[in-house]
Amino acid sequence: MTKPFLFGLLLAATLVSAGSPAWAQKTKVKTKVKTEAKPATPAPDAAATDWSVTYANTITAEDLRKHLTILASDAYEGRETGEKGQKMAAEYLAQQFQALGLTGPVPSSDNPFIQHFTLERSRWDLPNMKLQLGKKQYIWLEDYYSTGESPFGQETTLQPVFVGYGIEDGAYSDYAGLDVTGKDVVVLQGEPLKDGKPLLPAGAGPSKWSADSRAKTALATQKGARSIIFINPDAAKFTQALTRFKPYLSQPRMSMLGQAKGLQPPRAAAFFVSTPVGYELLGTSAEGLAKYQAAVAAAGKPVKSPFKPGKLLIRAPRKSETFATENVMGYLEGSDKKDEVLVLSAHYDHLGIRDGKVFNGADDDGSGTVSVLEQAEAFSKAKAEGYGPRRSILFLAVTGEEEGLFGSEYYTDNPVIPLEHTVVDLNMDMVGRTDQNHKAGDQYVSLVGSDKLSSELHRINEEANQRYTQLELDYRYNDPKDPERVYYRSDHYNFAKHKIPVIFYTTGDHADYHQETDEVDKIEFPLMTKRNHLVFHTAWELANREQRIVVDSNKP
Repeated sequence: MTKPFLFGLLLAATLVSAGSPAWAQKTKVKTKVKTEAKPATPAPDAAATDWSVTYANTITAEDLRKHLTILASDAYEGRETGEKGQKMAAEYLAQQFQALGLTGPVPSSDNPFIQHFTLERSRWDLPNMKLQLGKKQYIWLEDYYSTGESPFGQETTLQPVFVGYGIEDGAYSDYAGLDVTGKDVVVLQGEPLKDGKPLLPAGAGPSKWSADSRAKTALATQKGARSIIFINPDAAKFTQALTRFKPYLSQPRMSMLGQAKGLQPPRAAAFFVSTPVGYELLGTSAEGLAKYQAAVAAAGKPVKSPFKPGKLLIRAPRKSETFATENVMGYLEGSDKKDEVLVLSAHYDHLGIRDGKVFNGADDDGSGTVSVLEQAEAFSKAKAEGYGPRRSILFLAVTGEEEGLFGSEYYTDNPVIPLEHTVVDLNMDMVGRTDQNHKAGDQYVSLVGSDKLSSELHRINEEANQRYTQLELDYRYNDPKDPERVYYRSDHYNFAKHKIPVIFYTTGDHADYHQETDEVDKIEFPLMTKRNHLVFHTAWELANREQRIVVDSNKP
């Protein structure tokens, strides 16, 4: 038996209400909504009424705007995990859940709607950062930056090894014949091109090696490297990346307190240097680097380089501290199938304040957060009027997503409802805008994960869309070859890794993604409402159908 299940049995032993689910303790921490009394049984014409439509229509653009205008205001200071604004948002959400008549399901908490947990955060020790080549020192966040952890708390001398593009793909391997265990490697960003097209057999577009440094970092880690130093041959792209990542680099990096260590080797530390610094490190010039790239393209495979990287002095220490943060949840008990539970989730944290600017995150993920509130209100109203769901529903707002999906990870490791009772997670993250792959007015939503664990779930969502909302269902991010790896980048993944079927509803990135310009006035509320209706209709079917959906697939 898993610990969560044993915990559920212990709770069951202390039940105080006879009709409660087998896993739950029902101390009634519940506030009833003031509504007129309704008949317990449907009216005579109820069979002809589609109650899914009735209650989906209670989710309105006006209500979504009302909540989002509050949560994505400057007063909430960008809702950074562990900071004042995030805790204000947690209190707001808990109050809303309680006002809707939901039950607080968290045992042994000072507020049964709030699940407390502890994270550790570390920041770069900026006065002690150092990168030096020869006698020249470089400037943090101008000439270089770093992501992740650092093994260089003390000043360390590096003698890096150049490994081309740092790629291993089929017969193509930059690591062939090299042992880099414990060493520091230098790689070029991007992938080799021939006539402007990827050299590797990666299909029509760029491969994972081009779009995401994480693939190269993972490979370097697998090869035993201590660190990986990226050189971007395109100076403009380095500047763009630095601009994009500055908000992250200025904020603390978080990790789960007490998380098991040593199960996997630590990831190779990743450092990114500017193009001119890269030339100096390799002892070459723009012309020399271009000549090497052309030689690789012509040969169709890695070639020996003339570069001899210079010695680097590096010091990159971090300072750490622990702090408390909170998930927020409200529980709506079902009727005859109440032991089975749906989860509707979103993350409510964002990036906080950077350089005096408030990153309000109206779309990311204020839009998903207020969607969970509206879903909760619609289902609560249905139950109050005698049409409640057969299965129970947990409305879950998690924190810590922006730093590593920590809130959902903590919940799935410490569930208030044992995971074996959890039917599905419908997760919403950025559902209020139009992405760069669509034009204004496109009626669409992007879906991720719907077919990966349950073919029934995929079919139910598509049928709900065909019957009720007629949105374009965009599956580009669901492709296993998706270079953005969106399937792994929001909170649904922590359910999916436990073999719980998921659907991730999103609309993709836009120009204001992780910028201070992600504001309420740019949200497309009518379209956001329509997307909410699709989620609601899908949830309604999942909550009320006779059979629980079956896990019958295991796609990558």
